[in-house]
Amino acid sequence: QVQLVESGGGLVQAGGSLRLSCAASGRTFRSNAMAWFRQAPGKEREFVAAISGSGGSIYYADSVKGRFTISRDNANRLMYLQMNSLTAEDTADYYCAADRSQYFRGSYYSRYEYEYWGQGTQVTVSS
Repeated sequence: QVQLVESGGGLVQAGGSLRLSCAASGRTFRSNAMAWFRQAPGKEREFVAAISGSGGSIYYADSVKGRFTISRDNANRLMYLQMNSLTAEDTADYYCAADRSQYFRGSYYSRYEYEYWGQGTQVTVSS
C-alpha cells in the first residue's frame, strides 16, 4: 500500500505564492508517477500537474502553465508544487495522487490513472 500526505496549504493574497508538499510512504512505493489535482467547491476534480517517476516527463494544465512548478525528491519520497502568481481561481482543495508504476499507463491528466490519493490540503486565495 501507498500512503500520501499533503501539506503546505493555507490562505494567501492574490499574487502571492505557496509551496505544497506531498510525502509518500508504504513499502510498495517505488518512485511512482505522481500528480496534483484540485477540486473547487461545487466543481469536478481537475488535473493540475503530473510528473513521471524519474522526473523526466512533466505536464501541466493550461490554466497553471507558467505559474506552477511540479518537482520531486525521490530520495526522500517527496513531491512538491510551487504555486506563484496565485489568483482567486486557484482556490481549491489540492490532492496528491500516485500511479501504480513509474510510468503513466494511459492518460496522465485523468484521475482514473491514479491508484492512490492523499486527503487534500486547502488553498484559499483572497482577492
